[in-house]
Amino acid sequence: MTAAPRFFVDVGSPYAWLAAERIEQVLPLAPVWEPVLLGAIFAARGSGSWAQTDRRAAGMAEVERRASAYGLPPVRWPDPWPGNMLLAMRAATAAAQIDAAASRAFLLAALRLGFRDGRDLSAPDAVADAARAAGLDAERLLAAAGEQAVKARLRECTDEAVALGVCGVPTVVVGTDVFWGDDRLEQATAALRRD
Repeated sequence: MTAAPRFFVDVGSPYAWLAAERIEQVLPLAPVWEPVLLGAIFAARGSGSWAQTDRRAAGMAEVERRASAYGLPPVRWPDPWPGNMLLAMRAATAAAQIDAAASRAFLLAALRLGFRDGRDLSAPDAVADAARAAGLDAERLLAAAGEQAVKARLRECTDEAVALGVCGVPTVVVGTDVFWGDDRLEQATAALRRD
C-alpha cells in the first residue's frame, strides 16, 4: 500500500495557499498536512524569500495570475507581508497533535484568512479566528501553542523536512521524491500513480 504523500506548509506562503486550495482535487491520495517553519528552512539552506528581494513585485503578480487561472478569489495581501508566522505555525502544530483533520482544517483556514481575506496572521486574534473557522477551540489552541512540547515538535518537523530535501513550501513528498511548488502537484500525482 502506498503511503500518503506529505504536504509541507507554512501559512506565510502565498504559493502554499495556491497549492492548498487544489491539492486534494489533484492528488489521487489525500496528503498529510505538515506544518513547518519556512524561515528555519531558508536558514538551513542559506536562502531567503523572494518577497524580500527586487523580485517581490513580479512574484506577487505571478501569485495573482495563478490564483486567477485556478479560479480562486483575488489575492488580498496581508500587511505586513511577509510577517512573523511563528504563533500561527505553533497553533498549526498543536492542531496536528489533535488529529490530521484538525491540522488540515486549521492550515487551510489560516491560509484563506491570510491570502483571501488579507488578515495579518502574526496577530493572535487572526490565529484565533483561523482556529474558530476550522471548528477548533481557539483559546485552547492558542494556549497549546505556547507549550514546550508543541514548540519542540514544530522544530522537529522542520528539521525532518530539511533532512528530506525540502527547500521551500509548498512541498509534496512522495516516498523519496520531493516536489516543490504549487505548479508541481501534477508531477507528484504522476509519482503517486507510479507507486
